[in-house]
Amino acid sequence: MVVITPLELGHDTFGDISADADGQPVPAPEVLRQVVEQGVLADEVGLAFLGLGEHHRADFSITAPDVVLATLAGKTERIRLGSAVTVLSSDDPIRVYERFATLDALSHGRAEVILGRGSFTESFGLFGFDLGDYEVLFNEKLDLFVALLDEQPVTWSGTTRPPLKDQPVYPPTESGRLTTWIGVGGTPQSVLRAVHYRLPMMLAIIGGPPLQFVPYADFYRENLEKDGAEPLPVGMHSPGYVAETDEQAREELYDHWMAQRNQIGSERGWPPATRNEFLQAAGPEGALYVGSPETVARKIARNAAALGVSRFDMKYANGAMRHDQLMRCIELYGTQVAPLVHDMMA
Repeated sequence: MVVITPLELGHDTFGDISADADGQPVPAPEVLRQVVEQGVLADEVGLAFLGLGEHHRADFSITAPDVVLATLAGKTERIRLGSAVTVLSSDDPIRVYERFATLDALSHGRAEVILGRGSFTESFGLFGFDLGDYEVLFNEKLDLFVALLDEQPVTWSGTTRPPLKDQPVYPPTESGRLTTWIGVGGTPQSVLRAVHYRLPMMLAIIGGPPLQFVPYADFYRENLEKDGAEPLPVGMHSPGYVAETDEQAREELYDHWMAQRNQIGSERGWPPATRNEFLQAAGPEGALYVGSPETVARKIARNAAALGVSRFDMKYANGAMRHDQLMRCIELYGTQVAPLVHDMMA
């Protein structure tokens, strides 16, 4: 198995509504400003990527990732800026492309977009789409978006929008191609879609043992090779939280993780979470990267090597955690976890 080193470490957030020192919810406008502060710090400590997820519900503040990213483009210098993910099914592919091509210009080529279906469906009703069209919406809109990446006049037709005939789309990027990933939750069909469109694949590993995704990473690389395509990057995204010690990290995260897990679980018919479920997720075989810098680094290095990924993105905000806790997590992740991971994988 090929492992690309040094592994890039990035981080993601959905702009979870945070809490103040008294445990009260922080208003969404202030949370958005906190996200900008967190992104600036991430740039200062050398993290490779910041991804902002798109959601349309009360517990997350970010509905327009590209607007927040454009603000960060003027306040940062090196960190790459992208979505995590853009819910393409309920958006217009041309407008998504134009927004991120504009971000690419403002950031001097640092923009990325991760396209996916998203794990929530609120955007469908909000923007007037039928969930019964779930498959065709994503398939056709992805097909059109990929056609835009060549930055040539586009001719395209489908059932979800009027056809295009030799239509130019602006602005062009300076590099000639917008960096685009496809988010994959773990089905062979999704992997083959990434292969078909020759897009790098970002695995969303938010539950269960990360090593169960090894076959999907291998399947992706094998099918690229079988199709005669050049190797493409594979990344992974998982939730996590870093503090000075394992005990501190778990103590600070536990109540927020439980509250968020049970809120989402109540919407989806899941049974209430247990402390044992949390401890399993936070343990060596689970999908939650929580602990001291050494503990988190060891887990990242082990799973990144097993999957052969070139980037690991940690979703660092989990429920109503305080801004100062998230800032310290980012600082430790960039200054301690990243160097330890690089040493472990050297």
